[in-house]
Amino acid sequence: MVTIPTGFIGNSVRAAEVALSGLFEKSQRRTMSIADVKRNGGSVFVLQNALELVGNTPMVDVSHLSPNPNVRIVAKLESQNPFGSVKDRIAKAMIEDAERTGRLVPGQRIVEPSSGNTGIALAAIAKMKGYPITILMPTSVSIERRQMLEVFGAEIILTPGEEGSNGAVRRAQELAAQHPEWCFLYQYANDANPRAHYEGTGPEIYRDCPEITHFVAGLGTSGTLMGTGKYLKEQNPDIKIVAVEPPLGERVEGLRNLDDGYIPPVFDNWHGRDLLDRKRVVRPRESLEWTRRLVQECGIFAGISSGASLAGAAKVASEIEEGVVVFIVCDGGWKYLSTGAYTDDLDQAEANAEKIIYF
Repeated sequence: MVTIPTGFIGNSVRAAEVALSGLFEKSQRRTMSIADVKRNGGSVFVLQNALELVGNTPMVDVSHLSPNPNVRIVAKLESQNPFGSVKDRIAKAMIEDAERTGRLVPGQRIVEPSSGNTGIALAAIAKMKGYPITILMPTSVSIERRQMLEVFGAEIILTPGEEGSNGAVRRAQELAAQHPEWCFLYQYANDANPRAHYEGTGPEIYRDCPEITHFVAGLGTSGTLMGTGKYLKEQNPDIKIVAVEPPLGERVEGLRNLDDGYIPPVFDNWHGRDLLDRKRVVRPRESLEWTRRLVQECGIFAGISSGASLAGAAKVASEIEEGVVVFIVCDGGWKYLSTGAYTDDLDQAEANAEKIIYF
């Protein structure tokens, strides 16, 4: 038995989980839950680098926001990943998979379209590993996103804001075709994207909250829903997988409506239509309202797409008799301070949402 001295708080708990798993032979390896660590006390482990902090994010009960007293709502705080979002998982997985398969070699340039979070995580990891990187993003992203990319030394190519994320994707595809010597990771079709959630996010949720009855997440690249949903269904086929999407023709950035015309290859490859049990529509104003509630009533400073997922979770809670609904807090709110999403008049904030990409 491993005895852990006292002293864990915050991210140190996750550091302990990672370090503890390395103390066992592969055949016996076991990742301790946050509850296990707290029961045994804790001390600070020194990790080799920030990449070891990716994953094993905490979960927080926010059931006082539930419209149904018989339904718990639990948030998984992906904002606690080292580079700030759920996309840290797929950035790490895609780069490591490309290295392992020989698609990415030392000194090779990475190119990727992103409205922010994936690009930031890729840029951070690329900087650590010595890869040059080019990120294509719409002009309509918040200034904080561009600044973070600049911090990590990424080359930024801006695409027309009115074309949104899809415009950045098209331009990246063209650029990758012109430069076959570059490594185009293409998160929308990269199997390492959903696999990161199948091997990480899903097992963590089921480990820490085995009583889960519903899983709710936004439909963007669809990697989170596909990977996590597949794992949870394998553990308990009765768990319902719920996608949050905006109304047709309306914008809740980071989310997409499949009827708008673009279906991510990841969604088809992982049999998304069979995996999803239902979809819930969330409007931009609802996303802002629930984001503000998450901040003001729970102390969780989350991004706008997290509010959309919480709004979806609340809709599910109001429709069932009892259960436990888990949703994803995709990222933190610090990248959106310049947008007025948290402090402006709600009507003004909603109007801003039509101009600024939030996720």
